[in-house]
Amino acid sequence: MIDPDLFRAVLGRFASGVTVVTALDATGQPHGMTVSAFASLSLEPPLVLICIGTDATMAPVLATASTFTVNILADGQEALSRRFAGTHDDRFAGVGHKTGTLGDPVLDDVLAWLACRVVERHPAGDHVILIGAVEDSAARDGKPLLYYRGGYAQLER
Repeated sequence: MIDPDLFRAVLGRFASGVTVVTALDATGQPHGMTVSAFASLSLEPPLVLICIGTDATMAPVLATASTFTVNILADGQEALSRRFAGTHDDRFAGVGHKTGTLGDPVLDDVLAWLACRVVERHPAGDHVILIGAVEDSAARDGKPLLYYRGGYAQLER
């Protein structure tokens, strides 16, 4: 079996976009967390997947939520990523957002967003893979916020 530190170092060489996944809990309260484990899965039908650690603070919300929204962050939104990765009691306090078409928060000024209905959940190691059917989305011009080798990076293109 590969050493966990080596595994983390190798995976750190893969640059990824940064997202904030949002959802509502059973009482209708908004929750969100920074997620880099996001990928497109299928064009027909349009599906995406996110991977959430079973020990993540938002794991119980996503275990029962019927929808989630993936907010793809723009290059100037590092502070927003850090906020939703941190341990704030109310991550949405002072954060601009609107209600998306499925009811989940869509953060202001994101590069793009995808409103998804949960179609499958799969336990995998210390994570759960959620597959979402994309029901609505939008995008704007700009550059993405990237994560590479343990830090934030910007696209130089």
